[in-house]
Amino acid sequence: MVKRRYFAFVVFALVFGMCGAAAARDTLRVADQYDVTTMDPIAHNDLSSGRACSSLYDTLVFLDPVSESIVPGLAESWEFLSGTAYKFNLRRGVKFHNGEEMSAADVKYSFTRALTPAGAKVAAYSQNIKDVEIVDDYTVIIHLKTVDYSFFSSLTHSWTSIVNKKAVEAAGDNYGMNPVGTGPFKFVSWQKGNKYTLERFDDYWGPQVRYKTLEVRSIPEPTSRMIELESGGVDIAFPIANNDMKRVEGNENLVLHRAPQTSVHYMGFNFAKKPFDDIRVRRAISAALDTVAIQAAVWRGVGKVPRSLITASTRYSIDGEIPPHVQDVDLAKKLLSEAGIKGLKLEIWTNERKERVDMATIIQAQLQEIGISSEIKVLEWGAYLNGLKAKTHDLFISGWVSSIPDPNFSVVGLLETGAGSNFTFFSDPKLDELLKKGRGVPDGDERAEIYREMQLYINDQFPMVYLHNDESIVGTQKYVKGFKPRPGENHSFRDIYFEE
Repeated sequence: MVKRRYFAFVVFALVFGMCGAAAARDTLRVADQYDVTTMDPIAHNDLSSGRACSSLYDTLVFLDPVSESIVPGLAESWEFLSGTAYKFNLRRGVKFHNGEEMSAADVKYSFTRALTPAGAKVAAYSQNIKDVEIVDDYTVIIHLKTVDYSFFSSLTHSWTSIVNKKAVEAAGDNYGMNPVGTGPFKFVSWQKGNKYTLERFDDYWGPQVRYKTLEVRSIPEPTSRMIELESGGVDIAFPIANNDMKRVEGNENLVLHRAPQTSVHYMGFNFAKKPFDDIRVRRAISAALDTVAIQAAVWRGVGKVPRSLITASTRYSIDGEIPPHVQDVDLAKKLLSEAGIKGLKLEIWTNERKERVDMATIIQAQLQEIGISSEIKVLEWGAYLNGLKAKTHDLFISGWVSSIPDPNFSVVGLLETGAGSNFTFFSDPKLDELLKKGRGVPDGDERAEIYREMQLYINDQFPMVYLHNDESIVGTQKYVKGFKPRPGENHSFRDIYFEE
């Protein structure tokens, strides 16, 4: 009798222990550098918000992370009727998180909404849409104003997330805090500046997520992210700072993931403010900087200095053909003298990312050599973005990751007139025309030549100084499986599972 009781106790303990371990692994805890700005897919163009939207919503087509080919999403199939008309056949039985079934009306509503003032931040992607035609409940045709060979690739971006009209209108201006999509996760809560929590959507049309809860915390400070990863406080952390990479690699419980990025860190000039509208001043500041030394000192063997806004891993890049940037202090002083600039004082804005602050510090010292004194202003991410929109900055350090596999999107969001992330406020008719021509020509030699001319022209105008072409560096617990870093930093948490 005693033996049976002992045996029963052991079995109970083992089962309870196994259940407890399983329960402990039913939440994926992620440390992101930035908090989201909104969960409305057309009201942002930043990566952290895009990652959240990619968990909550689906798009008509997806970008396969391995082959980088476009595969079915909410659309089972599609057909190019002409250069300006794309027909999509929708999946049946897809449910929104509020229980409503998705139909062609939702697709039309989502795309049409992106064309309103609410979608100003995604105008670079949506501006060419003429109309969305409903053929029947499960068939739509997107009509463009002009031929645009970059548009189809843009449908993999979160701006095309399909939303539910009833949910959007019920939430009104507060929809970004009350998102409803068709994605594998549904919204639970969002504590701004701290974390957001999502829960598995059991009625999801596609493969079910293999854990119940996704918790994404905003931890701007890299040392704090690293401590959370080492202590087991989070399962995934990114980005891992360069000086922490060996700590991850040397820890038998952790895994370091690295992948080249389609990104550019840059220092931009505010064209809306004198004297940065003078090309001689922009050239002088560029010539004063030793970007090779800056990149090497701050990034310590990670990435490289780009020579083009279209990075080497992107189609039609001429990055490898452009000579490297060379510091020339004498030229910088000469140009400032020609521009009549003496005793210039300015601010260098950056967000809290350590590497950007470090770059700003070196830039500050190098500008002092040509008589320019500067103050570094470090801002929280949301305040930083809002400040840039207000046009009060002088110089600013930021980054751009093209998460769409087409060269148009390496440039358009940053430099086209009126683009949502054009914080240089650069407005140039020739560049706008080159961008238009590049979108209107199919892939081939003619399109390659347009982008060659575009890259050289941008470099001649000095809207920015290229500082760094990054890598995506992510740390995970060893038991985290199915994670693959993406070149566009739009990391997905859909395929992750736990394995002891």
